[in-house]
Amino acid sequence: MQTAAEDEVHDEFFPIVPGPPDGGRWQAPADLEQHLHKLAGTGNAYAYLRAMAIEGVYYPVRLDEALAADESTYPMLTNEIPDGRTVAQVYTAGLLPRPHPYLVYEYATLGALARILPDGVDILAVNVATPCEQYFPTDDDERDVWVDLHHELFSSEELMDRLVTRRTGAPEAGPLLHGLACGAHLCFTNGDAWNTAHWHGMGHRGERERVADSWGVHDRADWLAIEERLLACEVSPWYWDFVLGARTALIAAQGPRVDAEQWRDCVEATMRDQAARTGTSADDAEFDDFVAHLRALVGKLLRYEARFRADGLLPPDGVVRSVAAWDIGRGSKMARWGRGARYATEAEMCTALERASGAARAAYGSWEEFSAGYVLGRCLHFDEEEFGPWYTTVLDAHVALATAPDSPWRTVPFDAR
Repeated sequence: MQTAAEDEVHDEFFPIVPGPPDGGRWQAPADLEQHLHKLAGTGNAYAYLRAMAIEGVYYPVRLDEALAADESTYPMLTNEIPDGRTVAQVYTAGLLPRPHPYLVYEYATLGALARILPDGVDILAVNVATPCEQYFPTDDDERDVWVDLHHELFSSEELMDRLVTRRTGAPEAGPLLHGLACGAHLCFTNGDAWNTAHWHGMGHRGERERVADSWGVHDRADWLAIEERLLACEVSPWYWDFVLGARTALIAAQGPRVDAEQWRDCVEATMRDQAARTGTSADDAEFDDFVAHLRALVGKLLRYEARFRADGLLPPDGVVRSVAAWDIGRGSKMARWGRGARYATEAEMCTALERASGAARAAYGSWEEFSAGYVLGRCLHFDEEEFGPWYTTVLDAHVALATAPDSPWRTVPFDAR
């Protein structure tokens, strides 16, 4: 079922961004728009097109038309200007407006735009009503240029594994911004701005495909269910934190030095004690196999932590106390993905982000601790001790987030309320 909260209806269908007063310097939302502003000022339309070809653009679509479209149909909002020509408006990511309940934006590469632009469109208006607006003809020769530039310059991989920070339009310091920062690993992986609550992601169609393909989310009920499970840290296996918690209990009782075998014995004793107290049979082979699995998990955790220390993810004597960050971080992004797919209202997204903030602060004491928990959860989920791309790519994210001046870890205090 589609959701559209009537109290979220507003007039911001398209961005309207005034230039700086008295000819001052314009602070663009992000680096791309700052670059396009400079190019628009010099009249270098070809260089402007090249920048568009690298990043792609977003075009407006009525929500009802977007929902009715099949995979081969690309509706697009156009308008006729007084001289009779038809204009199609597109925008770069940093200038997209607050999501509207009845209007969505779809993403297209410049090459795809050449193919799907409706017949009869005479002008392509890029970032109209902003300080970096530009206009292009749409005849066949011009579209051939777009396709050539797409083939020359576009690489989806080049748009990933990078830190993107909005310079304007981000929420004020507080739980909402902190909750957005909890999804910084995934924002880095996907090349998304980590601090925008005006979420469009891969476009309406792209966001629906993302959550359907990767999460089995096909409607609002599915989104509500998975978001709740993520924020409650119930998607990852419960026994990961159970095993880590056994060591935490030993450290609290006897100090930081815990022998591996002692840890394993504590895990097994606790499991068998719980089975006895709950009336669960502890005498069958299946239970014994599970206990053996948990004992083996201790070794896996120790080996990951040793690698983390070697790579700077943990301090020399550091350990991971919880993998809750793996669910919390994904919950932070799922809140935004649900909004982009229009399964969530703006209020629901913001509430989920604030809950992610609270859950992170309840489980950890710093961004570095949060990150180590997130990385360990990702490795336990995907890596199988190969220390391959599932580990190395998120290590790259950790390093960037720990060092970049505009990283959330450098700008958003972890314990901020």
